[in-house]
Amino acid sequence: QVQLVESGGGLVQPGGSLRLSCAASGLSFSNYAMAWFRQAPGKEREFVSGISWRDGRTDYADSVKGRFAVSRDNAKNTVYLQMGSLKPEDTAVYYCAARTSVSARHYDYGYWGQGTQVTVSS
Repeated sequence: QVQLVESGGGLVQPGGSLRLSCAASGLSFSNYAMAWFRQAPGKEREFVSGISWRDGRTDYADSVKGRFAVSRDNAKNTVYLQMGSLKPEDTAVYYCAARTSVSARHYDYGYWGQGTQVTVSS
């Protein structure tokens, strides 16, 4: 049974930083691409970032380029999202997802975590 468990969300002031973690189990983690999506109230789930399993290539949404960084630790079966220079518009539930290759389309992913809330507010 595949499980993805996110952690690290919370309340942060604009300009602040957070690091999200997603621990995976029940899959051959080193053979899966991992991605982060987010969903704000009333909005569609949107791609934030992804990291491939083959060469560690990373992809980012334009809205987070230069502010967020995705990484993975295959020894710990964990993917991270380091978020900096946070803005109120980054407020959303953040989800990790797993697939054989990175895709920006949420419907391409079959494995999802339960999500972690990130709120950026003063």
